[in-house]
Amino acid sequence: MNTVNESSPEAGGVFDALPVVDEEANRRLHRRLVDAADTAGILDVAYRTLDTPVGPLLLAATDQGLVRIAYANQGHDQVLARLAELVSPRILLAPRRLDAVARELDEYFAGHRDAFDLRLDWRLSHGFRLQVLKHLREIAYGSTASYAAVAAAAGNPRAVRAVGTACATNPLPVVVPCHRVVRSDGTMGGYAGGPRAKQTLLTLEATAPPLPTPAGTP
Repeated sequence: MNTVNESSPEAGGVFDALPVVDEEANRRLHRRLVDAADTAGILDVAYRTLDTPVGPLLLAATDQGLVRIAYANQGHDQVLARLAELVSPRILLAPRRLDAVARELDEYFAGHRDAFDLRLDWRLSHGFRLQVLKHLREIAYGSTASYAAVAAAAGNPRAVRAVGTACATNPLPVVVPCHRVVRSDGTMGGYAGGPRAKQTLLTLEATAPPLPTPAGTP
């Protein structure tokens, strides 16, 4: 049997004959696929990535709202596989579905936003963990609260360790600000995105200039 070595001169003509990949055509085809899936009601989870000062974030949303934000160190592929198990296997890269989320995160990291106005899909959290996460949104921008204080505010002062677990498993970091929860002695404590990411977020909020008061606000 005759074979052609890929490095041989004969191989050049063979591979030169292959069609050139048209990236723009691929993007158009993918957009058509996403639009068709959306129209047919079979796009259950849309996702994209966003470059940020704390690294690339995976963003995923359902028709109920933002369902997942994940740091690179959490493994984006593993997170998507888990979403396929817990939410739906009908997942597609659909950046336009997450434009509003990306815009608000960009504004936050630029110091131009101190609160998020996004619909959230809470289905990945339950019970006391969900109570904790919903309370975290009451911790003001630029402020912190201890794990013990959060436990008390969530209705179970003795559940300090459970608060730590809720923060560690928070499916919506940054938007649901578990980075604002610190130890009673003022040290940072753990964080899913790693200590550097937590410090970056706390420093951003502590040093951002005050935002202008909206017109008409007393």
